[in-house]
Amino acid sequence: MTHNRTDNGLVARVENLTKSYGSGSNLVTALEGVSLGITAGEFTAIMGPSGSGKSTLMHISAGLDSPTTGRVWVGDTEITSMNDSELTVLRRRRIGFVFQAFNLVPTLDVEGNILLPFELDGRRPTGDERAWIDQLIESLGLRERLSHRPHELSGGQQQRVAIARALGMRPDLVFADEPTGNLDSRTGREVLTLLRTASSTYGQSIAMVTHDPVAASYADRIVILADGRVVEELGRSTPDEISSLMLSLEGAS
Repeated sequence: MTHNRTDNGLVARVENLTKSYGSGSNLVTALEGVSLGITAGEFTAIMGPSGSGKSTLMHISAGLDSPTTGRVWVGDTEITSMNDSELTVLRRRRIGFVFQAFNLVPTLDVEGNILLPFELDGRRPTGDERAWIDQLIESLGLRERLSHRPHELSGGQQQRVAIARALGMRPDLVFADEPTGNLDSRTGREVLTLLRTASSTYGQSIAMVTHDPVAASYADRIVILADGRVVEELGRSTPDEISSLMLSLEGAS
């Protein structure tokens, strides 16, 4: 399947993005003039202190929230002017999500949760898609768990199901929001390794919001926000390098 990437190799981008809440003396600016591209096939971490705008940036990039000003593209599709139903279809077909809280449907078994995006799209997976899903199930160690409900799984297993669900339709882009936030450190490392493998082996584009320098060290590229602006970009870095940069930024603000 060809991914909807633009000529410049970007799978998503935002231009001069501003997001404000409230008005007058209660005006809060979450993002201020952010321009950023997410490169196809790359694992990007978006970092920043609490209140830096990183979650707002992700929500707007994924069409879950709209900007006050600025423009947003997924591939070559500008989504800024789309209505809710168009955005719903775009998210369902072209964007995958992995959340801190797993967000599995408790009444569905593992297989039902993995196939949910196809169900919502009103279709069954094609032969190629089914083969890909089987490969995901195998590589994520879920083969023996397919008939289990989420409450019968550990946190790490639930997050693997969420990853399989996010990758099943081969979306243009997967957004991961603090995906290891509810996991112990060993399980968290396994989940981060899976995300990195999805990017390096299968060419999956991933944008992960995190405040954790260890999680960010798995990414190819690290974008750091502070006070609603992009203040720094790094290539692959160690947790210590990321920590010291974050500390220096917090000292400066």
